[in-house]
Amino acid sequence: MEVLGIDIGGSGMKGAIVNSLTGELLTERFRIPTPPSRKPKAMAKVFKAIVKHFDYSGPIGCGFPALVKHGVCKTVGNLDESWKNVNIQDLFSAACGHPVTVINDADAAGYAAMNYGIGKDVNGLVLMITIGTGLGSGAFFNGDLIPGFELGQIPYKKYKKIEAWAAASIKERDNLSYKKWGKRFNTFLELAELLVCPDLIILGGGTSDDFDSFKKYITIETPVVPAHLGNYAGIVGAAVAAMHKDGF
Repeated sequence: MEVLGIDIGGSGMKGAIVNSLTGELLTERFRIPTPPSRKPKAMAKVFKAIVKHFDYSGPIGCGFPALVKHGVCKTVGNLDESWKNVNIQDLFSAACGHPVTVINDADAAGYAAMNYGIGKDVNGLVLMITIGTGLGSGAFFNGDLIPGFELGQIPYKKYKKIEAWAAASIKERDNLSYKKWGKRFNTFLELAELLVCPDLIILGGGTSDDFDSFKKYITIETPVVPAHLGNYAGIVGAAVAAMHKDGF
């Protein structure tokens, strides 16, 4: 079945039509920058514009960069504070006129990796870590999603959350070398390993494509591998989530 998947990030909102059976993108990815305000109404307008671009009618899956519970934004992540407790599904559905299923963006990326990528048929506890504006995280046990993991929100030293020190956006902002940033990211992985003892960690997001540049600074015992799905994983996983609405 052809489904529109939309992946929302702190810097860009992108979508594509996806074959929900194979995970294949059936169209080119279409991207619009996230509005600078990162507020609900402004982002809903961009969401509507993406749907209109594809002249699409039907269920839509959306990966959203915050903790999402029953379609409601419970943490704001790197978005505006006004998102707190907003029903994202209702807002986006009203904006575009179609049913929208919303899940956490890292959950969406993980769902793609676990169904179509390197995580397929892997048992045990698998973490998906998306490296971007923030540090998203999704957890899967024996292939099933465990919603609600937000490891990037772990408090760290003087920072409110560790993603404010170790996300890819910080590397770019402070012009950090892969060595310096890689050690920071490894500190984050050490905490994740200590807290949940995963069997495998899969890295997603654009920075995961540069894994060879920082993998030597990753020293944890848990195997760490790139998803090799790049910026498409969130779109694919979101689209598939729309077909499993009752499970999220």
